[in-house]
Amino acid sequence: MFGYHVPEPDEAMIISGKKAAVDGAPFVVIVGHGKWVMPVLRKVRYLSMALHEAQIREVCVTTQGIQLNVRAVIAHKVGGDIASIVNAGQRFISEQEAEMNQLTGQVFSGHLRSIVGSMTVEQIIRERDTLARQVVEASKREMGSIGLVVDSFQIQSIDDMESGYINALAAPNIAKVQREAAVARAEADQQAAKAQQESLRNQADYERETAIKRAGIKAETDKANAEAAQAGPLAEARVNQEIAREQSRLAEAQAELREQQLLSEVIKPAEAEARRREITATAEAKAVEIQSAAMAQNNRIALDQQLIEQLPRLVGEAAKGLGSSNLTVFNGAEGVNEILTGIVTQGVQMLRSVQNQVNRVDGDVVDPGPRG
Repeated sequence: MFGYHVPEPDEAMIISGKKAAVDGAPFVVIVGHGKWVMPVLRKVRYLSMALHEAQIREVCVTTQGIQLNVRAVIAHKVGGDIASIVNAGQRFISEQEAEMNQLTGQVFSGHLRSIVGSMTVEQIIRERDTLARQVVEASKREMGSIGLVVDSFQIQSIDDMESGYINALAAPNIAKVQREAAVARAEADQQAAKAQQESLRNQADYERETAIKRAGIKAETDKANAEAAQAGPLAEARVNQEIAREQSRLAEAQAELREQQLLSEVIKPAEAEARRREITATAEAKAVEIQSAAMAQNNRIALDQQLIEQLPRLVGEAAKGLGSSNLTVFNGAEGVNEILTGIVTQGVQMLRSVQNQVNRVDGDVVDPGPRG
């Protein structure tokens, strides 16, 4: 808007043209806000409050008489208070950056030469921060009088202008550092060689263990293959052995069965027949004895009665004889009944045989001859 002026954030607006001073200042200072300014009667100028950089390179002589070439950088700007802005505006409003940098470099160069002249080379090298702080403190009053403040002062480099003094000072440390570096390299090489040898040993051990494991695995594999190859014939041999064993058992069972069959079909019947004949002969002999007694008595009734009385004893003798003949009965109770029935039948047959013989004898004795 016409007549209204606003400074930039890093600027201070200076308004001149008033007849009377404002707060002791020859002009009005506006920072951070705008203001109406009467055209023609007032004049508006702007002072930069941004940070500036000044570089210096100064030849300084130490207390030892050794010349040093010192390079430094100064970061500076206009102070933020009204007094500093007024002082800087009166000095630098026309040529701000160039004049500020030049004047700042001159102020710091003088104090730098003065302070370096009171120190030795060793102090300057070891206490560079102390040197920089002393230069800033010595320059603060003069910088404030021109409205400037210093943000930082950094010494970039210090050299002895090819006299070799600094290098001579550094030589022992350099040699020490080199020795330590050589020792460190040797130790590092030794450690590397040791690590390499250990790695080779570990690799050899691993290869040996691997070879042993491979040999073990191969042996187990060969054993398993051999067992697998023999498994078929062994299994077949076991089967054949079991078959032969079962065939032997079957043959023994068949032999025992055949023996039992022979015993029941041939031997036992033969023994029973022999025993029967023996019993029959005994009965017949007994009958003859009875017949002789009967003939002596000439009593037919007595003879029949004696035969009947003797029948149970004959049957008992036959049963007793059969009991001692060690016969084997295969059909249980039915077989026992058959044997008893046979014994009784044999007894009846023996009775009939005796009666027939008695009748024949009686016919020979009583019957005088054939009837006409």
